[in-house]
Amino acid sequence: MPRKTANDDPLAPLTLAVGQEDLLLDRAVQQVVAAARAADADTDVRDLTSDQLQPGTLAELTSPSLFAERKVVVVRDAQDLSADSVKDVKAYLGSPVEEITLVLLHAGGAKGKGLLDAARKAGAREVACPKMTKPADRLAFVRSEFRALGRSATPEASQTLVDAVGSDLRELASAVTQLAADVEGNIDEAVVGRYYTGRAEASSFTVADRAVEGRTAEALEALRWSLSTGVAPVLLTSALAQGVRAIGKLSSARGGRPADLARELGMPPWKIDRVRQQMRGWSPDGVATALRAVAAADAGVKGGGDDPEYALEKAVVAVATAARSRQGR
Repeated sequence: MPRKTANDDPLAPLTLAVGQEDLLLDRAVQQVVAAARAADADTDVRDLTSDQLQPGTLAELTSPSLFAERKVVVVRDAQDLSADSVKDVKAYLGSPVEEITLVLLHAGGAKGKGLLDAARKAGAREVACPKMTKPADRLAFVRSEFRALGRSATPEASQTLVDAVGSDLRELASAVTQLAADVEGNIDEAVVGRYYTGRAEASSFTVADRAVEGRTAEALEALRWSLSTGVAPVLLTSALAQGVRAIGKLSSARGGRPADLARELGMPPWKIDRVRQQMRGWSPDGVATALRAVAAADAGVKGGGDDPEYALEKAVVAVATAARSRQGR
C-alpha cells in the first residue's frame, strides 16, 4: 500500500511516540487505538513490552489473515529491543501490511537510535512525548488540558493548580478533569484553592508568597505544614530564592505594561501584577539581606547545618522582615 506520511493521520502504517512522559505515551497509543476502532469496531490490539517481542513475533502478528482484520500492534520501550528483534522491525518497515498500524514507543536518546532513525526514514507519524521537568511546561500542559475540555481558567488558577498538585502529569490531568466537571463558569484561583486547600497551602510557593508579603506568622504556618507533608527543604529554599529575586528584578526594571515587563524579565504577565503587589514594602537593602538569608538556609539544608527546619524558619523570618524594610518596621 502507499506509505502515508501525513502527521495528522493516526491510522498511518507507523506511529512513533518519542519521549519518557508516561501519560503522553499512553495517550499516543489511545489515539491510534480509538481511530482504528472507529474504522473497525473489531480491531485487534496487541500491546507488547520489548521483551515480549521476540524474534519472529512481529512476523507472526502481521502475517496476512483470511479475514483481513484491522490490527494495532504496540511495542513499548522499543529502545530495549534485542538486535534480532530490531532487524525484524526494520524489515517490516520496508513493507508494512495493509490494515495494520504499528506503534513504537521509544524513549529517545542514544540507546536504540538505529531503530529510531529507521522509523523516521520510513516516514513514521511522530508524536513527541517529552518529560515535563520545567514548571513552565507543566503550566502550559494544564492550560492546554482546560482548552481541550472547552473550559476557561485564569492564568492564576492554572498556576495554583500546578503549585498544589505537583509534577505528576496524570494527577494534573485528573485535577483539570475534576474541576471542569464540577465547576460551572470560569475557573479562577479561589475555586482551585477551595478544591486543593490542604495541598496548596503545603506548597513551597505558598510559603514564599507569604514570606515576601511580610506575613511572618502565615509563612511559618505554611512552612510547618509543608515540612509535615513531605515537601523537600531544598524546594522551599528554591521557592524563597525565586520569590526574592522576582522582587529584585521588578524593582530595578523600568516601568511599563505587564506584557512589556514580562518579555524583559522572563515572567508571565500575571506574575508581574502579583510581584508588583508583593514588592510594596521592599527596599534594595531588604532584597540583599533576604538573598543572603536564603543562601545561608540553602547551605544549611544541603548539609551545611545540623537542623534544616531551623535554617528554613530563620530564612522565612528574615525574608518576611525584609519585606517590611521600606516601612522601617
